[in-house]
Amino acid sequence: MATTTTKHEHSPGTLAAAGGLTAFACVMLIMCGILDVFRGIMAIANDEVFVNTRNYVFKFDLTTWGWIHLALGAVAVAVGIGLAMTATWARVMGVLIAGLLIIANFLSMPYYPFWSLTLIAMNAFIIWGLCVVEKDSDY
Repeated sequence: MATTTTKHEHSPGTLAAAGGLTAFACVMLIMCGILDVFRGIMAIANDEVFVNTRNYVFKFDLTTWGWIHLALGAVAVAVGIGLAMTATWARVMGVLIAGLLIIANFLSMPYYPFWSLTLIAMNAFIIWGLCVVEKDSDY
């Protein structure tokens, strides 16, 4: 009697938990999304929290940057929840939204430089975590 080992397969209606680097990217994406939502709310509610710069090429009103960060952060949280449920679309969207968050944080760097650099690094780890997952994994 020969026994064979098979990979754990998920039916479309079953919820599965993300594992390994996908779980890391999931938690980081949700965390970055929440932080960007808070950053957006802070910029919308009180413009004086951020440093105002002159002669900046990508200059928007701080309220506009607030809405940009709020929207991207909300999408990041939703995609992070999709990653937790191992949705295939969420991996692709996770890389895309993390890339957009890197760009948004880079463009708003003069307003809050240390925080922008921190979120850029965190989003780079998210992209790394989603891109190095092996094809034979449970995902």
